[in-house]
Amino acid sequence: MSGHSKWSTIKRKKGANDAKRGKLFTKLIKEITVAASEGGTDVESNTRLRAAVQNAKGMNMPKDTIQRAINKADKDNSSFMELTFEGMLPHGIGVFVDSLTDNRNRTVSNVRSIFTKRGGNLGTNGSLSFMFERKGIISLAKGELDPDEFELELIDAGVEEIELEEDTFMITTPMEDFHNVQLKLQEMGLEPESAELQRIPNDTVDLTAEQAVQIMKIVEEFEDDDDVQAVSHNLNITDEVNDAMS
Repeated sequence: MSGHSKWSTIKRKKGANDAKRGKLFTKLIKEITVAASEGGTDVESNTRLRAAVQNAKGMNMPKDTIQRAINKADKDNSSFMELTFEGMLPHGIGVFVDSLTDNRNRTVSNVRSIFTKRGGNLGTNGSLSFMFERKGIISLAKGELDPDEFELELIDAGVEEIELEEDTFMITTPMEDFHNVQLKLQEMGLEPESAELQRIPNDTVDLTAEQAVQIMKIVEEFEDDDDVQAVSHNLNITDEVNDAMS
């Protein structure tokens, strides 16, 4: 599992320009509304909603915007469905595309088109499940926390791994312990910058910087689709790749 890959995703989100930030806000609002519709509007008891709200706060979304998204759950009669696509991109890169959509045909058509145009192959559901594992990924500013003491505090809650990257803790949990760790952080009076379930690759693939940039441009094309909520891949994003993307 590559910590670099996880951290680079967070950095890319934090460094989004205004246009990207607006699109991210739209996706986060959709996730908040769907989470509240499915699991209730109580942030404390609804794990999915709690994570969505934390991510929105991490992107500096105004509190009243977050609350409106939650309130919309009681009024919004639109029926969103979750669709997941998996397939292979050039150079042997596996990819998962998670979406929330109110129009299945539109989303299927758009995602398939990107795979086809960019030399990829859309697979059947489950064809890449062996390559990824769902885990909770939480980012938290280090602040004045002592790394050793902090890790000891979280062990019993089910933390799998804690990495310190540029004064930010990257916390990995098994999917089933994601909620427990969130609750533990709350008990400690700590508010994460982001918290989400991600598809983490069991192994990553190294490419040349040129090949990696090609893949990341395809990933961004998926992400630019309004129906796409998250894109997961097994490309190892090195510092060289990050520099080439900036």
